Amino acid sequence: MIHPNQPLALSAAKNASTVVVGSPLLAASPASSPAAACCSSQLQQRRAAGPGRRGAGRLAAPRCSTIEQAAGVSSAPPIGVVYAARGIDDLTDLIGKTLLLELVSSELDPRTGKEKETVSAFVHRTMKQDTYEAEFAVPATFGPVGAVLVENEHHREMFVKEIRLVTGADDSSAVTFDCNSWSYLPAQTPKGIEALRKKELETLRGDGTGERKFFDRVYDYDVYNDLGDPDFKIKHLRPVLGGDEHPYPRRCRTGRPHTEIDPRTEKRRGPVYVPRDEQFSDVKGMTFSATTLRSGLHAMLPALEPLLANQELRFPHFPAIDGLYSVGIPLPAQLAAAGAATAAAGGAAASSSTSTNIVGGVIPRLVRMIEDTTDHVLRFDVPEMFERDRFSWFRDEEFARQVLAGVNPICIQLLTEFPIVSKLDPEVYGPPESALTKELLESQIVESVTVEEAMAQRRLFILDYHDVFLPYVHRVRERPETTLYGSRTVFFLTGAGTLSPLAIELARPQSPTRPQWRRAFVHGPDATASWLWKLAKAHVLSHDTGYHQLVSHWLRTHCCVEPYIIAANRQLSRMHPVHRLLHPHFRYTMEINALARESLINADGIIEESFWPGRYAMELSSVAYAATWRFDAEALPEDLVRRGLAVRQEDGELELTIKDYPYANDGLLVWNSIKQWASDYIDFYYKSDEEVACDEEVRAWWEEVRTKGHADKKDEPWWPAVDTRDGLIGVLTTIMWVTSGHHAAVNFGQYHYGGYFPNRPTVMRKNMPVEENKEEVMKKFMEMPEHVLLDTMPSKMQAITIMATLDILSSHSPDEEYMGEHAEPAWLAEPRVKAAFERFAGRMKEIEGIVDERNNDPELRNRCGAGIVPYELLKPFSTPGVTGRGIPNSISI
Repeated sequence: MIHPNQPLALSAAKNASTVVVGSPLLAASPASSPAAACCSSQLQQRRAAGPGRRGAGRLAAPRCSTIEQAAGVSSAPPIGVVYAARGIDDLTDLIGKTLLLELVSSELDPRTGKEKETVSAFVHRTMKQDTYEAEFAVPATFGPVGAVLVENEHHREMFVKEIRLVTGADDSSAVTFDCNSWSYLPAQTPKGIEALRKKELETLRGDGTGERKFFDRVYDYDVYNDLGDPDFKIKHLRPVLGGDEHPYPRRCRTGRPHTEIDPRTEKRRGPVYVPRDEQFSDVKGMTFSATTLRSGLHAMLPALEPLLANQELRFPHFPAIDGLYSVGIPLPAQLAAAGAATAAAGGAAASSSTSTNIVGGVIPRLVRMIEDTTDHVLRFDVPEMFERDRFSWFRDEEFARQVLAGVNPICIQLLTEFPIVSKLDPEVYGPPESALTKELLESQIVESVTVEEAMAQRRLFILDYHDVFLPYVHRVRERPETTLYGSRTVFFLTGAGTLSPLAIELARPQSPTRPQWRRAFVHGPDATASWLWKLAKAHVLSHDTGYHQLVSHWLRTHCCVEPYIIAANRQLSRMHPVHRLLHPHFRYTMEINALARESLINADGIIEESFWPGRYAMELSSVAYAATWRFDAEALPEDLVRRGLAVRQEDGELELTIKDYPYANDGLLVWNSIKQWASDYIDFYYKSDEEVACDEEVRAWWEEVRTKGHADKKDEPWWPAVDTRDGLIGVLTTIMWVTSGHHAAVNFGQYHYGGYFPNRPTVMRKNMPVEENKEEVMKKFMEMPEHVLLDTMPSKMQAITIMATLDILSSHSPDEEYMGEHAEPAWLAEPRVKAAFERFAGRMKEIEGIVDERNNDPELRNRCGAGIVPYELLKPFSTPGVTGRGIPNSISI
């Protein structure tokens, strides 16, 4: 979307070249009603370097009938792109047909009551590179300039940084139009540009027809019907997500034709359309993470098959897994050459025509040269968890700690009902009673308390993947080398403030040929029970990993946020203060989501190939959306209260149930900081609740989020209203939190914790040996339990694919924008808003220090201890790469 050092992109495509560039130039703007520039843009928006100059836009009325005014345009060429049409464009520059500028008055014609005629002129190129000039004869009665329309006559895309107007030869009259610099509420829009404001929104909405092109900037809704490709392979047919059968958020409409086999399914033809405003900047587009996603991670499997063709399916022992970080996998000569060439080119995207180029294009950062030789290997960076303590994944303490401070800390719940009973139909799935009995749990609690007493003291917690997964057990087991259970894990809160796992229940539902199977596993007093417990933990970790990726990560951030972006662009003018506040939080998300539909969540993509749900992955996320997602519970405080991890006191403050809960402790600092920033911002622009209630654009935006973007939940009673300042602040804070803190917490630690895949296996390939008690299976388990565990975990191909994927998904781009780091020009243009942002930035820096202090406090055992990875996922700032810290404004990877 936007980068502070990159300007407004103007396409040369037909019907897509007119741009509205805003003006901060209203001298008559009263202090009581904050005025700002009309900041609409055609195609890709780029933030300018600074604010416009306020109060200098009204043209003085001389005695002559016109005023001579000069315009200077600063531009920049796209980075790293060579255009065949450059020669033609150079000729166009010489004859002055580069850009057509039209000045738009902010006033209506007093005689007609209509917009005044615009004043236009072509710019011509100057001797100074990427600088253009134009001269206008402006009527003396023109009034303040409210906007500048720009039309690109080039054959190539241009990037406009700013437009500078000078009246006569008086350089002191110079006024700079920075792209996207100021904001107007609808009721405060100058009369002369009101129609322009509405026309821009109509253009962005489109008419809902036709196939979208690369240069379009049209936002509309569609269901997820482009994940499969049945015309290519019938087994790629996937259900349509969105509608009564499979409720789901909506995605951006592309308008591609539908398949022959299934008229409901859209053809997967070419890249997925993303509105031009939402596409990657040049820096982002050239970074490793972006090019690898675009080249197609699903191609990694066939590319790596030659490396592993003659090797055993699984790792023979744990030292072989360790060797992925120390020794690596030697690459054949042709693959090594491709990897070296791509890495030398800075990770530029490689052709996907051959497996040779795919390996080099997808994982160049992980291709290393062996010292003192010309040979290359695929060698992974050591994940921080493994580097600090290579055996931590095996311990119960770490298993429990990661529930609170790992990459998925948002699923643990307070146990509030006992006995535990399934809510599924017993006629279909079998008896609803749990195998986790009172006697079993009490036998494992280290203190002399009963289950009832522990529940009353709020000391029993549950990780519950029973009812959500049980309906998929038999279907998933039809997949070769894949199994699944429904699971429940109960934890006890110790006096030290840590969780202790008490018991795990694994369940298989009944079928027409077999009865229900369920069994509880505990630590046990002997070797057999101990190894069964380790196997049961591994199954639970795979459940948690799948749910994390599909629900906590994809659904609750990427997927559910896209409707907010679409609705904002359709209903909130670029000059609306709310749009300007949310704009940094929407950066790159739509293109990342489009790339995910191309390579990650599509049929036979990375998720289906390497995670246990397989072809049911996206369908399962739809089930979770229907059963659990609600907007009001996406607010961090409400989420904690809903899960029983916090109690709201009479004064409104939260009391955490687990005092040392790193995600909640740090998250609430970030949440409160975001809320204060949103409050300061909204209170500046809206002086009363009535002004909010009367804001037609905000009302239309929120109505469309509910009725179109999340149409399958439009009638739910929990949708908050935005007719007061507090209501609007609450909605905006929730969206800003989900796109920043929530996403950071569940994304950037993926390689730290999942890069050593036994800690978070994505698939389990074998059933528990005691499920069927087959003699041969039990014999192998009793003789070599470690081999049974390795047989059960992901195969070499699955593990390597996931490790490379998580390395990419955990990486920060060089052009990342972190919370509190970059101020929008629109914020800098208003002193009070600028001061509010600076306070926000200061709070984020303070949080950095608080997180460091907490991570060094030995009393906080869930984040400080021997070999423990400190909790830094909500530490606001980071350097590029895989760092396990940093909160970007947006879902940018």
